[in-house]
Amino acid sequence: MSDIETLQTELMAAIDSADTLEAIEAVRVSALGKQGSVSALLKTMGGMSPEERQTQGPIINGLRESITSALATKKAELETAELNRRLSTERIDMTLPAPDIPRGTIHPVSQVMDELAEIFADMGFAVAEGPEIEDDWHNFTALNIPETHPARAMHDTFYFPDDMARDGQKMVLRTHTSPVQIRTMTSQEPPIRIIAPGRVYRSDSDATHTPMFHQIEGLVIDKGIHLGHLKWTLETFLKAYFEREDVVLRLRPSYFPFTEPSVEVDVGYSVINGKRVIGGSEGWMEVLGSGMVHRKVIEACGLDPDVWQGFAFGTGVDRLAMLKYGMDDLRAFFDGDNRWLQHYGFNALDVPTLSGGVGA
Repeated sequence: MSDIETLQTELMAAIDSADTLEAIEAVRVSALGKQGSVSALLKTMGGMSPEERQTQGPIINGLRESITSALATKKAELETAELNRRLSTERIDMTLPAPDIPRGTIHPVSQVMDELAEIFADMGFAVAEGPEIEDDWHNFTALNIPETHPARAMHDTFYFPDDMARDGQKMVLRTHTSPVQIRTMTSQEPPIRIIAPGRVYRSDSDATHTPMFHQIEGLVIDKGIHLGHLKWTLETFLKAYFEREDVVLRLRPSYFPFTEPSVEVDVGYSVINGKRVIGGSEGWMEVLGSGMVHRKVIEACGLDPDVWQGFAFGTGVDRLAMLKYGMDDLRAFFDGDNRWLQHYGFNALDVPTLSGGVGA
């Protein structure tokens, strides 16, 4: 008993006199390490009789607990003292430049979204948004898409289970941002001039298609609107986006259930050093779908098609980014590869403006 008390007194004195973290660690090892004095006492308990263990066990365990507690308290005091010493002596030079790495970048899709918003805002368009989980009426029926249309097929559209239907309507992941146009026409009075950017979903995946991608659509509803207004809007938009005055458009007749007449829009390109460059008319590349809003769509939204007319257009934001900035695989947009983002990403301060250049 007197030996244990003596050992405790010696260890407590060693703990009190330790003035560095290294010194307190040395005391811990000498007491509680594999070959430590307290550990040696604990090992003797295995050879004791039950009666000796009953009397000596609590004393030895009490020694271990008191030493462990004293070590923890002393270590905390030394760590606090060391931290206070460092805080009082260390200084950060706030005039030093920020390190080049690690550095985040703006994703090309986000940058192009900002560019498009800037361009169309200059033409008087507002930005409209809507839910990504849509009902069948907004996504298909109100847009004059018949029940037998291939776009409604399971292989193209992501449907939710029937037990998730709302008001008798099947729910889907929207296949385009056109439902935003419907929601706008049913919630506000004309004239309307909006763009609807956002994520859309279709069951498709290859180098130029992904199950989730980004789309922007535009809608104008007013009196006396005709196809000439549509062509001027798209021509002005594409010249501003590609920052070239020699952009040439070609409109081809097409078919969309929600527009009549419908036109596909091709942009001319030139071949320079074996690469296609927007501008000129050596060849043609499809970039947009558009047309005059169908009478049935206007009627479905509660408007009189004999009074109100309009046009609509839509294109893939990811595709526009690929054309302007030279990416060749859409899947890389969603891989999260930091090397790709460092190469194609934009500085956070490169805010697109028409005066400074939307692709700054």
